[in-house]
Amino acid sequence: MLRMEIALFLILAFVAYIYFPARRERTPLHQTFSVLLLTVLVHLVFDGATLYTVNHLDTVPPLVNSLLHRAFIATMLLVVYLFYRYIAILVEEETGTPRRFDLAAKCFLGAAELAALVLPVRYAITPEGNYSTGMQANVCYGGVAFYLLLCAGLLIANWKQIDRKKRFAIGAALLIEFTVCALQGLHHTWLISGMGITLMTLSFYLTLENPDILRSELTEQKMSMLYLKSQVNPHFLYNTLDAIRIQAQLDGDKRVADLLMRLVDFFRRSVKVNQPMVPLDDELELLEAYLDLMCYRYPQLECRCDIAPELYDVLVPNFILQPIVENSLLHGLKNKGYRGQVTVAAQKRPDGAMEITVRDTGSGFAPGKKAEIDQMLLHYARQPSKLDGNSIGVLNVQKRIKLLCGRAYGLSYTENDTGGVTAHLLLPIQEVTP
Repeated sequence: MLRMEIALFLILAFVAYIYFPARRERTPLHQTFSVLLLTVLVHLVFDGATLYTVNHLDTVPPLVNSLLHRAFIATMLLVVYLFYRYIAILVEEETGTPRRFDLAAKCFLGAAELAALVLPVRYAITPEGNYSTGMQANVCYGGVAFYLLLCAGLLIANWKQIDRKKRFAIGAALLIEFTVCALQGLHHTWLISGMGITLMTLSFYLTLENPDILRSELTEQKMSMLYLKSQVNPHFLYNTLDAIRIQAQLDGDKRVADLLMRLVDFFRRSVKVNQPMVPLDDELELLEAYLDLMCYRYPQLECRCDIAPELYDVLVPNFILQPIVENSLLHGLKNKGYRGQVTVAAQKRPDGAMEITVRDTGSGFAPGKKAEIDQMLLHYARQPSKLDGNSIGVLNVQKRIKLLCGRAYGLSYTENDTGGVTAHLLLPIQEVTP
């Protein structure tokens, strides 16, 4: 058994060696897994130590044995709590449902840890091997059962809302631990709890936390952005060029030159695919070029920008404003003959984040459309790759904000009291470094 514990430790140590240097976004989910991985490694050390000392009661001082067993049980309880926390955060991200059991889980952990520290350590001595028993051991069993049942309840209650891959990861981890607990309960001398903890950790790492998987997601997002930029509406190009031709026939070259310059600016700035983050000022210049062209085509269209000066240097995901503004024009103001106003504003929020709003005075959402978009944005990770043309730009913006800025940020929509729709882009304030 001791050799097995050493092997398990070495396996997870190698996983940690790969995991920690890898680049990833700092989200509560990944941070929790990092703490979990370190805690499991510490727990395996105590597991191996107690595996040795419990079978050498005649040579190991009782105080040493007692302290090691208390540390073993204390870290075991912390590990299963972190498993619960990881699964709870994952379920929250998938469903949007707040974590309702966090307080109960923390209180239980505090009470169980205290019991592990003060209750007496007792041992059962058998021909097959020795093991800890009594109230302290029962606290450990009870804690493991409590958190596993809590996790199973979260999985079952939100089964349909969780992505299939993540459902599999959670279900496999819980099945492994339930099986190990059952075997340990039937055969107290087997002392295989470390194997269950290790396999649970590995199941999450291989399916959800593998750096290669995270890199592939980043590549997928980059390809999605390339696809989005390749989908510039051809009708927009044809109509704009035709408008330029007509203008050339009517009143000379100066206006034509100006329009051509704006068209060139638009395409020159829109092809910076290799820059995932750009200053807000660059993004606004791209948007301005697009709006100048649209306002020329539709003279009764009014476009305004209200940007706090201190935000011009803040980094934002590339190419996020034009798709949102285009969506406002095509699905809001188009039904009103492009008569109305689009206002783009940016301000710093009290919580330190930046909010960019795109407000239109259009016709608003069609019945049921708002709920459909809300669900698409909430469950952005599970959306099919092929959506209708109205949705792909919005979904792409949401995915890139989540990927590049973190899951706390993103895109949402509200309906205006006076008519029309407002898009809200919540972004972190990260300025260009000199």
